[in-house]
Amino acid sequence: MPCPRCQVESYEGRGTRWCTECERDYDTWSRRHAGDIVWQALGGMLVVMTLGVILPALGAPWLLALSGVFGGFGTIVGLNRWNRHWRRGQFLIGAAMPRAYLPEPR
Repeated sequence: MPCPRCQVESYEGRGTRWCTECERDYDTWSRRHAGDIVWQALGGMLVVMTLGVILPALGAPWLLALSGVFGGFGTIVGLNRWNRHWRRGQFLIGAAMPRAYLPEPR
């Protein structure tokens, strides 16, 4: 079975989407975007602050405040999954590849 990205034939589908070399290249490339966790965490904190702090201060029951914690966690997980999918798509089209990884001209 060929790798879906580079079409190398030695890919065995060992629980990953791509072959080992493609996964290693993606891991190296994705480290440039390690700061993505900041906006994901801020989005989760905004949900926690809205549901967990502001609503109870306005007179909402404490169970609603508890749901804010779970809502914030769900927001962080959802944003992380969406961002990972988006970055993989960026990697596939070769957007903003570091200069060291570009093929040499012939």
